[in-house]
Amino acid sequence: MKKLISLMLALLLCAAPFIAVAESVVDRDGPVITLNVYSQLANFSGIQQGWGATLLRDKFNVELNIIPDQDGTYETRMANGNLGDIVVWGANGADYKNAVAKDMLLDWEEDDLGATYAPYIWENYQAALNANRTVSGDDKIHGFGHTVAFKQGSHQAFFYTWDIRWDLYKKLGYPPVKNLDDLYEVLAQMKQLEPTDEKGNPTYATSIWPDWDGNMVMYVKSLGTAYYGYDELGFGYYNPNNGQFVSCLEDNGPYLECLRFFNKLYRNDLLDPNSMTQTYDVMGEKVKNGGTFWGIFNYSTSLIFNTKEHLEQDKMMYSLVPEEASPIVYGLGTNGGNRIWSIGNYTEYPELCLEVLNWLATPEGSMTMWYGPQGVTWDYDENGLAYFTELGKNTNRDSSYPMDGVEWTSPWTGKSYTFSGTYNDGAIQINNVTLAMDMENPDGAHGETFNKETWESQITDISYPIQEDWRQWAGVTSAEQYMNRGKYTVMPEVNYSESDKNSELKLYWDQCAGIITDVSWQAIYAKTEEQFNGLISQMKARVKMYNWDDCVRWCEQECAAKWQLTKETYGE
Repeated sequence: MKKLISLMLALLLCAAPFIAVAESVVDRDGPVITLNVYSQLANFSGIQQGWGATLLRDKFNVELNIIPDQDGTYETRMANGNLGDIVVWGANGADYKNAVAKDMLLDWEEDDLGATYAPYIWENYQAALNANRTVSGDDKIHGFGHTVAFKQGSHQAFFYTWDIRWDLYKKLGYPPVKNLDDLYEVLAQMKQLEPTDEKGNPTYATSIWPDWDGNMVMYVKSLGTAYYGYDELGFGYYNPNNGQFVSCLEDNGPYLECLRFFNKLYRNDLLDPNSMTQTYDVMGEKVKNGGTFWGIFNYSTSLIFNTKEHLEQDKMMYSLVPEEASPIVYGLGTNGGNRIWSIGNYTEYPELCLEVLNWLATPEGSMTMWYGPQGVTWDYDENGLAYFTELGKNTNRDSSYPMDGVEWTSPWTGKSYTFSGTYNDGAIQINNVTLAMDMENPDGAHGETFNKETWESQITDISYPIQEDWRQWAGVTSAEQYMNRGKYTVMPEVNYSESDKNSELKLYWDQCAGIITDVSWQAIYAKTEEQFNGLISQMKARVKMYNWDDCVRWCEQECAAKWQLTKETYGE
């Protein structure tokens, strides 16, 4: 027996060098390493601050230098031959494919880097990794897309939630809202009820911003998506029900109808006149001060306005979807979406970048990006159910809630820290997600998803009278339940990326995009209906000078390809 045991030990020792065991490359005793994160989705520029910076420094001994995608940033970084250490893409289209073609992105399979330093991703994200291989077109894995689910089916959370000032709607007697015309009448009456905000400034039905404009004015295009259920594609929309392309210049089509709606708001003093020149952050301050009554995105309305102070004052923004609207919601899938996490090919720290991304891709990392540090703002109870701490309830209601003086002891190093700044200061500013919020949380229990709307603790939590008023009206306890009960359109998740445009088409495309966005803003600010109609005619005539028909043909071909993928994935 002793000889047998000795032989077994000897065999294990001989085999040990061949067992792949990933060792962390994190050196917590060395100098802090700065990782440059070029993110096409970021709204922040500079070194990550607050509680997020503290967590990353403690766990990885890194700090993140966030580089947003401003005018010329992509071209400059490509020309310099270094996109950054971590690279996050707003889409898997031309910019991404160009970077792949020019060998600017790390091959995660080279020297088994991905399997060694991103083991959670390698074990759980195989479908998303292989989808990236297909999209990349070079038979290599350069990353993975956002909102990965471990099982196919269902859909993500709604973010086109049509939030309105519920307290004012209540005062008006809950008038029915069937369409945009009804909505306009309600918003005009709200202006009469509350002509100034908490700072004494004029109120408006809504305040929009130009930061995210692309081929069209973003907010106008998005209203079309929120109302008609069509997804953006090129110079218009993709209809998920039949694969058809709907041009943004189609008479009486979604884009021009929504453009007309915003002009109607402007001409009646219901649109913030600074919408064309302000930033998202400036808009957010106006919403927080009660300067608006309505918006289509929850993140720019209720999630900003519904602070503890407002709720205690019986004020709230919450969902009211017009009866004829069919808001889009995006399907869950194992392939992930088109916003790709990748690593620059010329980083000095590929292993460290993979370790950071691997943690962000875990349930713990995802919960941290959504809700803050575990044990501080949220945690699991003895039954594995997620809940917010008292601090977390405040930060969840108000992202600007202060975290100054909050003590945190690291579960990784045992060191203690004192946070500073607001919750939002510390939120990871890359502005992308890894796991799908609406998939079941593997670390949780009883089928709860990452989405707080499904947490038993949230559903049973004490609420304010204005919340109870909405719940009685809606007959449900959350916005997610309300949205699921009404009409909506699911955009199925498919492994699609847009085709390349040749240099000539790209040149004309950029000209058309500039005309459409510029003239759309002019039309929003038109002083009369006649001036509005004249600008629309001008826009149509001007794009015709730049091979508009070829641009539309490209869009139609892309819709056909996307529809074919949908049929192959889900059947006829």
